Amino acid sequence: GNPLGNLGGTVTNGIISALNRTINVEGRTMTLIQTNAAVSPGNSGGGLFNMAGQLVGIVNAKSNGENAEGLGFAIPVNTARQVAQELVENGYVTGRPALGVTVISGEQAAQYFGGTGVYIVSITEGGAAETAGLKSGDRIVSVDGQLVESTTDLTNILSEHTVGDTVELQISRNRQLYTVQVTLGEKTE
Repeated sequence: GNPLGNLGGTVTNGIISALNRTINVEGRTMTLIQTNAAVSPGNSGGGLFNMAGQLVGIVNAKSNGENAEGLGFAIPVNTARQVAQELVENGYVTGRPALGVTVISGEQAAQYFGGTGVYIVSITEGGAAETAGLKSGDRIVSVDGQLVESTTDLTNILSEHTVGDTVELQISRNRQLYTVQVTLGEKTE
């Protein structure tokens, strides 16, 4: 790894605690390998190797808890291999559902739209949202009856679906609530 961005070639060792640990990384639920090898900013993308020198994972996260140390996580090499193959063959990872919007929430939404929640900033031309009639400035209230309060909520709900699924969005536009059916497209960027 390259911890702190200036210690290239750093090697640590560790114990694998779990192979299929489900954790949330920057709003995405991922199934990862847990290790106690030292992971610092700058290690992401570094290899996790077994005693035979075989690559078993790609380091991508560590616990950010104040009282936790030695909790590192890596993407299993088979998952990384599949993603790499998709990128080489298609230029993107196929089969990921997309609403066809760019959204903001939290402080950004409060500053830009003067409110809380998840707001649509832009719509992908020809995408699912445009086809369904969604507009920039719409606030997404819920998806399939599940309340959406952050971009993480939206991402997690959409990740439970597949391309071609139809979801029901409740949106707020000009202080009016609307229900919109959206058939999910495929995320290509």
